[in-house]
Amino acid sequence: MIDVASKFSSGVKSLRPSEIREILALTENKKVLSLAGGLPGPEVFPKEELAAIASRVIEELGDSALQYSPTLGVMPFREAVADFVRGKGVKVTDNDRVAVTTGSQEAIYLLAMTLINPGDGIIVESPTYLAALNVFRYYGANFISIPLDENGMRTDLLEDSIKKAKEKGINVKMIYTVATCHNPTGVIMSDDRRKELMEIASKYDLLVIEDDPYSFFVFDDDVNFTHLKTMDDEGRVIYLGTFSKILAPGLRLGYMIADRQLVRAVELAKQMVDLHSSTLSQYIALYAIKEGVVDRTIEKARKSYREKRDVMIEALEEYMPDGSHWFRPRGGLFAFIYLPEGVDTSDMLQMAIDRGVAYVPGRSFFSDGSGANAMRINFSYLPPDKLREGIRIIANTAVDYLKAKGKVAS
Repeated sequence: MIDVASKFSSGVKSLRPSEIREILALTENKKVLSLAGGLPGPEVFPKEELAAIASRVIEELGDSALQYSPTLGVMPFREAVADFVRGKGVKVTDNDRVAVTTGSQEAIYLLAMTLINPGDGIIVESPTYLAALNVFRYYGANFISIPLDENGMRTDLLEDSIKKAKEKGINVKMIYTVATCHNPTGVIMSDDRRKELMEIASKYDLLVIEDDPYSFFVFDDDVNFTHLKTMDDEGRVIYLGTFSKILAPGLRLGYMIADRQLVRAVELAKQMVDLHSSTLSQYIALYAIKEGVVDRTIEKARKSYREKRDVMIEALEEYMPDGSHWFRPRGGLFAFIYLPEGVDTSDMLQMAIDRGVAYVPGRSFFSDGSGANAMRINFSYLPPDKLREGIRIIANTAVDYLKAKGKVAS
């Protein structure tokens, strides 16, 4: 038989699997409590309304909804997206254009394809969204990692890190941030730090990718923030959003809002990747926006996820062994847990799955592969009782793991 693997490109040979997708495959059809994927709670899906909308779209729009469409998306949907985000406090200027993507993950890929040359410096939070790291790594990025705390990226460390990278001859090109309801920690960057980030981006002429899937789910009443896109007066912020969390991930709809020159370059890249995103999905989402389905889904999800967040915090405080710590999520779908030193969450994962629970090990969220004792858990998917049980199993597994390694836990 031919050795097909010997024919693979060097780029493909460098690909790393997404731990999240691998875990979802590993746990499929098993009785496992999954705290791994970023899955919306199925209780928030507007199934009946979407079924009715889908039927009406096909009946009312006929061939238009089932036909090819422009690469950037159908114009009524793009206009509705712009109006929708304006209503949520995001500034959209006359020089901006909306590009519809197949989920916001495609937007990240298209931006990397458009912007990154091998060796370019990309500033990221530490930790950050693992699938963005995988894409940037594939295109040869040099990572400049900035730690975060409960107020988001440590922007006080940002300028010095840029200077050090430039001294090494690195072409620092852009900042990638999940500033609001951060993935994986759930923290929210303060406005003071956002202003400092934008000032530094301007000083060093950097682009800023504001990846914003979760800002609709802020749980605490005392939280106020301004989108980086809204602070931007120079056209350097690229704003990414998605309907995966606020309507249904199965529609595979994301969007990018950015300067028209950049969107044109992304349009050419997208023509090579998939021609355009689903026409039918765009019209379904358009109707859902116009008829208030999206806003009702957001509000329903916010209430549900806030309750689950509180259950999760209670369970973590009750069950996790001494030496564990985490940031209290101010919003979003995730918490990032640091277990006691001595726990390797990658090594412990199979033990946890065998006991009926899954999580995502922490290493993949760090550009340097650190975070061995960390894990990301999702609290939006499971019902509260199952969420609590899953955390109890993880905690007990960690204790037994430490004992097996000859370490003490309590």
